Amino acid sequence: MKKTILLPFFLLLFFAAIGQQKRTLVGEVSDGKSPIENVNISIVEKGITTITDSEGKYEVQVETGDKIRFSYIGFKTIFIRVEDVTKILNPIMVPDVTELDEVVVKNSKRMSQKDLEADYNIRKNIIRTAFGYLDGDRAAGNIRVLNEGDISAIDLCILDMLRGQFSMVRVSGDCQKGGEVFMRGSGSINNPASAIFDVDGQIFRDAPVWLSYGAIRRVGILNNLATTTPYGTLGNGGVVVINTVGYHPRQRNNEMADQARLKNNYLSGKVLTKTDLDRNKPTYLKELEASGNFEAAVAVFEKYQTPYSNSPYFFMDMATYFTKKWNNTDFSDTIIENNSRLFKDNPVLLKALAYHYEEQGRYEKANAVLKEVFILRPNYAQSYLDIANSYRDLNQVKQAAAIYARYDYLVQEGFMEQDNIVFGPLLEREFNNLLSLKRNTVITAQKSSKLYVAQEEFEGTRLVFEWNDSEAEFDLQFVNPENQYHLWKHSLMDNPETVYREKDFGYNVTEYLLDGSLSGTWGVNVKYLGNKSLTPTYLKATVYYNYGSSSQRKETKVFKLTLKDVNQELFKVQSVGGIVTE
Repeated sequence: MKKTILLPFFLLLFFAAIGQQKRTLVGEVSDGKSPIENVNISIVEKGITTITDSEGKYEVQVETGDKIRFSYIGFKTIFIRVEDVTKILNPIMVPDVTELDEVVVKNSKRMSQKDLEADYNIRKNIIRTAFGYLDGDRAAGNIRVLNEGDISAIDLCILDMLRGQFSMVRVSGDCQKGGEVFMRGSGSINNPASAIFDVDGQIFRDAPVWLSYGAIRRVGILNNLATTTPYGTLGNGGVVVINTVGYHPRQRNNEMADQARLKNNYLSGKVLTKTDLDRNKPTYLKELEASGNFEAAVAVFEKYQTPYSNSPYFFMDMATYFTKKWNNTDFSDTIIENNSRLFKDNPVLLKALAYHYEEQGRYEKANAVLKEVFILRPNYAQSYLDIANSYRDLNQVKQAAAIYARYDYLVQEGFMEQDNIVFGPLLEREFNNLLSLKRNTVITAQKSSKLYVAQEEFEGTRLVFEWNDSEAEFDLQFVNPENQYHLWKHSLMDNPETVYREKDFGYNVTEYLLDGSLSGTWGVNVKYLGNKSLTPTYLKATVYYNYGSSSQRKETKVFKLTLKDVNQELFKVQSVGGIVTE
């Protein structure tokens, strides 16, 4: 009875979030230094267009969910999804030029393994095999590739996925009993051989029906002598190459470590420390920290609260200070409650507030705020992850499992789409971890959820990064114990597909895994690039150490990003053992 009542109510919330009113969006388009006149601004599929004036300014009527296109000759076109809080967008356009990092030999299309590895994430026709990378655009013979965008949620396993997708490929069997794949042009007429399967470099004779569709990123079909020769006689029937999304821990970590060692990219230059950043703090924070006692700190707050009466960031700073410095949560809560109008119905600000509560270990407060976000954004994938993890912080395991199952139900019924690249695998990891540590309670709560795909295998240090503003752009830098670094770029200029995908599915999260293959102290830095407005962005870093073991525990840290275009230190972490210093 309870389930019958709650589900329609939840769906009512879901559909209520879709209906939105029109509003005016304003902003200024520039190249980072000067405004750009006559930039064409259009709402995709609606026929609404406008252009920027001589000062680069514009305004246009939009609705939540609209996709806006900014285009100008000689510059890269930008697409931005309008969200419930989007009121101002100040995009920076960059020249549309192709830069050559290395000398290219004329008349040669051959690329090295190093080049193919570097391009793997941005070129969809590159596949990884047990014998190296193959480029579908350049390799000898014909390589056919199925990408994540072509993988359907209705496919139960690799056999369903291949059935009808490729000409000259015949599939027998089913996902319960297994089956075989036959390729025309492989084997012989009288004795056709079935294909083998290369899954992230591991060779299987039997179809890997145990691999869920959500774990698969790319599928390549090899059925000619030029591409199957390395497999010897095993490859006589052709090869089905499967690349997973990378959530298998050891492989993902090795990729990260290898990228850090790929080039002569030793860290050099200035990295701002916490002491350096403190010099750029607002005056009110400097005066607070100079206060000798609680009463003096209150006097500083009272001095500045009127000039900053419309700044939610000021009041979050104040509440955080009085909690951390004086452990006076009553006074901190009063500050937020008296200024709740600034946070009301704004999921971006509410998430920042919840981050602070989580950092302070005040999980009841965080849960209450995240429930508000959930009601405002029931159609965002991130809402389910946030509220499920919040229930887990409260040790309410059944409630956490129910949220995971609810999300899975919406995906399976077609109410929500699943992202198979980042969010889907990450959510499965979260659920598998819950199952691993709280199996009996979880199975009692949700016996039939499809999210039970595998036992958590990873043990080590897990880093999870979340940010409250989807417009935030930044570079995360991971510096290994040998002082070489790997960059994860989160910007429309460097990684537009990732940003677009996050907006389409509604999440702002990424993870990195350190399994000890390169043991020692890692540094994590960030270069903040802005968020298309003049407001701060809050970055939450959750470090799980001894992840996947019975001694697993976590530490949450929140960073207010305001200073732009400088590399600044976040924290240091051991690849085994957890946080060392901030």
